[in-house]
Amino acid sequence: MQDSCCCDKHTPIIECVDATLGYDNQTVLSGLNFQIFPGDYVSIVGENGSGKSTLMKTMLGLIRPLRGEIKINCAKGSGCIGYLPQMSEMQRDFPATVREVIMTGLLNRKGWLPFFSRKEKQQAAHVMERLRITDLAGRSYRELSGGQQQRVLLARSLLAAHEILMLDEPITGLDPAAAAELYETLRSLNREDGMTIIMVTHDVGSAVVNSSKILHVSGESIFFGTTAKYMASEESKLFFPPDE
Repeated sequence: MQDSCCCDKHTPIIECVDATLGYDNQTVLSGLNFQIFPGDYVSIVGENGSGKSTLMKTMLGLIRPLRGEIKINCAKGSGCIGYLPQMSEMQRDFPATVREVIMTGLLNRKGWLPFFSRKEKQQAAHVMERLRITDLAGRSYRELSGGQQQRVLLARSLLAAHEILMLDEPITGLDPAAAAELYETLRSLNREDGMTIIMVTHDVGSAVVNSSKILHVSGESIFFGTTAKYMASEESKLFFPPDE
Protein backbone atom coordinates (compact mmCIF):
# COMPACT_ATOMS: atom_id res chain seq x y z
CA MET A 1 0.00 0.00 0.00
CA GLN A 2 1.69 3.16 -1.20
CA ASP A 3 1.46 6.69 0.17
CA SER A 4 1.02 8.53 -3.13
CA CYS A 5 -2.10 8.83 -5.26
CA CYS A 6 -1.85 8.95 -9.02
CA CYS A 7 -5.50 9.59 -9.89
CA ASP A 8 -7.69 12.68 -10.02
CA LYS A 9 -10.62 12.14 -7.64
CA HIS A 10 -13.00 13.71 -10.18
CA THR A 11 -11.88 11.53 -13.10
CA PRO A 12 -13.07 7.92 -13.52
CA ILE A 13 -10.37 5.50 -12.44
CA ILE A 14 -12.03 2.79 -14.57
CA GLU A 15 -14.29 3.55 -17.53
CA CYS A 16 -16.17 0.95 -19.55
CA VAL A 17 -17.40 2.16 -22.95
CA ASP A 18 -19.81 0.06 -25.07
CA ALA A 19 -17.91 -3.09 -24.14
CA THR A 20 -18.68 -6.63 -25.24
CA LEU A 21 -16.81 -9.30 -23.31
CA GLY A 22 -16.20 -12.98 -23.89
CA TYR A 23 -13.83 -15.70 -25.05
CA ASP A 24 -12.98 -16.99 -28.54
CA ASN A 25 -15.55 -14.61 -30.08
CA GLN A 26 -18.27 -16.07 -27.86
CA THR A 27 -20.09 -13.21 -26.16
CA VAL A 28 -20.58 -13.40 -22.38
CA LEU A 29 -21.57 -9.78 -21.66
CA SER A 30 -22.53 -6.95 -23.97
CA GLY A 31 -23.66 -3.33 -23.72
CA LEU A 32 -21.46 -2.51 -20.73
CA ASN A 33 -21.15 1.18 -19.87
CA PHE A 34 -20.07 2.40 -16.44
CA GLN A 35 -17.62 4.66 -14.63
CA ILE A 36 -15.87 3.86 -11.35
CA PHE A 37 -14.33 6.78 -9.46
CA PRO A 38 -11.52 6.83 -6.90
CA GLY A 39 -12.95 5.89 -3.50
CA ASP A 40 -15.91 3.91 -4.86
CA TYR A 41 -16.80 0.55 -3.32
CA VAL A 42 -18.38 -1.49 -6.11
CA SER A 43 -19.82 -4.99 -5.74
CA ILE A 44 -20.34 -7.02 -8.91
CA VAL A 45 -23.27 -9.39 -8.48
CA GLY A 46 -25.27 -11.76 -10.64
CA GLU A 47 -26.17 -15.41 -11.08
CA ASN A 48 -23.53 -18.10 -11.59
CA GLY A 49 -22.21 -17.96 -15.15
CA SER A 50 -23.46 -14.41 -15.74
CA GLY A 51 -19.97 -13.08 -16.57
CA LYS A 52 -18.82 -11.56 -13.28
CA SER A 53 -15.36 -13.15 -13.32
CA THR A 54 -15.00 -12.45 -17.06
CA LEU A 55 -15.56 -8.78 -16.34
CA MET A 56 -13.00 -8.85 -13.52
CA LYS A 57 -10.38 -10.51 -15.74
CA THR A 58 -11.01 -7.95 -18.49
CA MET A 59 -10.58 -5.04 -16.09
CA LEU A 60 -7.31 -6.63 -14.96
CA GLY A 61 -6.14 -6.81 -18.57
CA LEU A 62 -5.95 -10.61 -18.58
CA ILE A 63 -8.35 -10.80 -21.53
CA ARG A 64 -9.31 -8.16 -24.09
CA PRO A 65 -12.85 -6.94 -24.86
CA LEU A 66 -14.38 -8.36 -28.02
CA ARG A 67 -15.66 -4.88 -28.79
CA GLY A 68 -15.53 -1.49 -27.10
CA GLU A 69 -12.99 -0.76 -24.38
CA ILE A 70 -12.30 -0.67 -20.67
CA LYS A 71 -9.99 2.21 -19.76
CA ILE A 72 -7.82 2.02 -16.64
CA ASN A 73 -6.79 5.58 -15.84
CA CYS A 74 -3.74 4.73 -13.80
CA ALA A 75 -0.58 2.85 -14.66
CA LYS A 76 -1.07 -0.81 -13.67
CA GLY A 77 2.68 -1.37 -13.54
CA SER A 78 3.18 1.44 -11.01
CA GLY A 79 1.39 -0.39 -8.23
CA CYS A 80 -2.08 0.92 -9.01
CA ILE A 81 -4.02 -2.36 -8.81
CA GLY A 82 -3.91 -5.17 -6.27
CA TYR A 83 -5.80 -8.38 -7.04
CA LEU A 84 -7.10 -11.01 -4.62
CA PRO A 85 -8.28 -14.04 -6.65
CA GLN A 86 -10.38 -16.89 -5.37
CA MET A 87 -8.29 -18.97 -3.01
CA SER A 88 -7.15 -22.33 -4.38
CA GLU A 89 -6.08 -25.43 -2.45
CA MET A 90 -2.51 -24.84 -3.63
CA GLN A 91 -2.58 -21.37 -2.08
CA ARG A 92 -3.85 -22.78 1.22
CA ASP A 93 -0.85 -25.12 1.45
CA PHE A 94 1.88 -22.68 0.34
CA PRO A 95 5.14 -23.54 2.20
CA ALA A 96 6.38 -20.12 3.35
CA THR A 97 6.19 -17.75 6.28
CA VAL A 98 3.53 -15.06 6.44
CA ARG A 99 6.15 -12.34 5.86
CA GLU A 100 7.50 -14.14 2.78
CA VAL A 101 4.02 -14.52 1.28
CA ILE A 102 3.23 -10.84 1.81
CA MET A 103 6.53 -9.69 0.30
CA THR A 104 5.67 -11.46 -2.97
CA GLY A 105 3.21 -8.62 -3.55
CA LEU A 106 6.20 -6.52 -4.61
CA LEU A 107 7.65 -8.94 -7.16
CA ASN A 108 5.88 -7.52 -10.21
CA ARG A 109 7.60 -4.17 -9.64
CA LYS A 110 11.08 -5.48 -8.79
CA GLY A 111 12.07 -6.96 -12.14
CA TRP A 112 15.30 -8.92 -11.74
CA LEU A 113 16.34 -7.37 -8.42
CA PRO A 114 16.89 -10.32 -6.03
CA PHE A 115 16.60 -8.55 -2.67
CA PHE A 116 14.04 -6.35 -0.96
CA SER A 117 15.09 -2.87 0.10
CA ARG A 118 14.73 -1.46 3.60
CA LYS A 119 11.88 0.76 2.37
CA GLU A 120 10.03 -2.23 0.90
CA LYS A 121 10.38 -4.14 4.16
CA GLN A 122 9.01 -1.11 6.02
CA GLN A 123 6.05 -1.00 3.61
CA ALA A 124 5.34 -4.67 4.32
CA ALA A 125 5.57 -4.04 8.07
CA HIS A 126 3.10 -1.14 7.71
CA VAL A 127 0.60 -3.29 5.82
CA MET A 128 0.86 -6.10 8.39
CA GLU A 129 0.27 -3.58 11.17
CA ARG A 130 -2.66 -2.06 9.27
CA LEU A 131 -4.31 -5.49 9.00
CA ARG A 132 -3.38 -6.49 12.56
CA ILE A 133 -1.31 -9.53 11.55
CA THR A 134 2.16 -8.42 12.72
CA ASP A 135 2.15 -11.20 15.31
CA LEU A 136 1.77 -13.75 12.49
CA ALA A 137 4.82 -12.57 10.49
CA GLY A 138 7.06 -15.51 11.37
CA ARG A 139 4.33 -18.16 11.35
CA SER A 140 4.01 -20.79 8.64
CA TYR A 141 1.30 -19.67 6.24
CA ARG A 142 -0.02 -23.22 5.71
CA GLU A 143 -0.72 -23.59 9.46
CA LEU A 144 -3.06 -20.57 9.66
CA SER A 145 -6.85 -20.65 9.74
CA GLY A 146 -8.76 -19.84 6.55
CA GLY A 147 -9.59 -16.36 7.80
CA GLN A 148 -5.97 -15.66 8.72
CA GLN A 149 -4.77 -16.90 5.33
CA GLN A 150 -7.22 -14.63 3.53
CA ARG A 151 -6.03 -11.68 5.59
CA VAL A 152 -2.41 -12.49 4.63
CA LEU A 153 -3.34 -12.65 0.93
CA LEU A 154 -5.18 -9.36 1.32
CA ALA A 155 -2.02 -7.85 2.82
CA ARG A 156 -0.03 -9.12 -0.18
CA SER A 157 -2.53 -7.46 -2.55
CA LEU A 158 -2.38 -4.19 -0.61
CA LEU A 159 1.39 -4.16 -0.78
CA ALA A 160 1.05 -4.26 -4.57
CA ALA A 161 -1.55 -1.50 -4.78
CA HIS A 162 -2.21 2.09 -3.81
CA GLU A 163 -5.37 2.86 -5.80
CA ILE A 164 -7.57 -0.14 -6.59
CA LEU A 165 -8.18 -3.43 -4.80
CA MET A 166 -9.98 -6.08 -6.86
CA LEU A 167 -11.34 -9.19 -5.16
CA ASP A 168 -12.99 -12.28 -6.64
CA GLU A 169 -15.35 -14.03 -4.19
CA PRO A 170 -13.12 -13.25 -1.18
CA ILE A 171 -15.32 -14.88 1.49
CA THR A 172 -15.54 -18.30 -0.20
CA GLY A 173 -14.64 -20.94 2.37
CA LEU A 174 -14.63 -18.53 5.31
CA ASP A 175 -16.77 -19.02 8.40
CA PRO A 176 -19.23 -16.21 9.27
CA ALA A 177 -16.90 -14.62 11.84
CA ALA A 178 -13.95 -14.54 9.42
CA ALA A 179 -16.18 -13.17 6.65
CA ALA A 180 -17.48 -10.40 8.91
CA GLU A 181 -13.91 -9.48 9.86
CA LEU A 182 -12.89 -9.31 6.20
CA TYR A 183 -15.84 -7.04 5.39
CA GLU A 184 -14.91 -4.78 8.30
CA THR A 185 -11.35 -4.53 6.97
CA LEU A 186 -12.54 -3.66 3.46
CA ARG A 187 -14.86 -0.95 4.80
CA SER A 188 -11.98 0.54 6.75
CA LEU A 189 -9.63 0.48 3.75
CA ASN A 190 -12.28 2.17 1.65
CA ARG A 191 -13.48 4.81 4.10
CA GLU A 192 -10.29 5.59 6.01
CA ASP A 193 -7.59 4.93 3.38
CA GLY A 194 -9.59 5.93 0.28
CA MET A 195 -8.92 2.60 -1.44
CA THR A 196 -11.19 1.87 -4.42
CA ILE A 197 -12.77 -1.55 -3.85
CA ILE A 198 -14.14 -3.68 -6.69
CA MET A 199 -15.44 -7.05 -5.58
CA VAL A 200 -17.13 -9.96 -7.32
CA THR A 201 -19.42 -11.58 -4.78
CA HIS A 202 -22.33 -13.98 -4.39
CA ASP A 203 -23.08 -12.51 -0.95
CA VAL A 204 -25.57 -9.95 -2.24
CA GLY A 205 -27.01 -9.17 1.19
CA SER A 206 -23.63 -8.01 2.48
CA ALA A 207 -22.90 -6.27 -0.82
CA VAL A 208 -25.82 -3.85 -0.49
CA VAL A 209 -24.84 -3.12 3.13
CA ASN A 210 -21.17 -2.43 2.49
CA SER A 211 -20.95 -1.09 -1.07
CA SER A 212 -21.51 2.40 -2.41
CA LYS A 213 -22.46 1.04 -5.85
CA ILE A 214 -23.72 -2.20 -7.37
CA LEU A 215 -22.96 -3.60 -10.81
CA HIS A 216 -25.52 -6.34 -11.53
CA VAL A 217 -24.94 -8.50 -14.61
CA SER A 218 -27.48 -11.09 -15.68
CA GLY A 219 -27.79 -12.05 -19.32
CA GLU A 220 -28.92 -8.96 -21.21
CA SER A 221 -29.95 -7.17 -18.00
CA ILE A 222 -27.29 -4.84 -16.60
CA PHE A 223 -27.61 -2.38 -13.74
CA PHE A 224 -25.01 0.04 -12.43
CA GLY A 225 -25.76 2.60 -9.75
CA THR A 226 -25.96 3.33 -6.05
CA THR A 227 -27.11 0.64 -3.64
CA ALA A 228 -30.29 2.62 -2.91
CA LYS A 229 -31.20 2.76 -6.62
CA TYR A 230 -30.32 -0.90 -6.99
CA MET A 231 -32.73 -1.92 -4.26
CA ALA A 232 -35.48 -0.04 -6.11
CA SER A 233 -34.59 -1.65 -9.46
CA GLU A 234 -36.10 -4.62 -11.27
CA GLU A 235 -32.73 -6.37 -11.25
CA SER A 236 -32.61 -6.51 -7.45
CA LYS A 237 -35.77 -8.64 -7.41
CA LEU A 238 -33.68 -11.61 -8.55
CA PHE A 239 -32.12 -11.69 -5.08
CA PHE A 240 -34.72 -9.73 -3.10
CA PRO A 241 -38.17 -10.84 -4.34
CA PRO A 242 -41.03 -8.59 -3.19
CA ASP A 243 -43.32 -9.88 -0.49
CA GLU A 244 -46.37 -11.56 -1.89
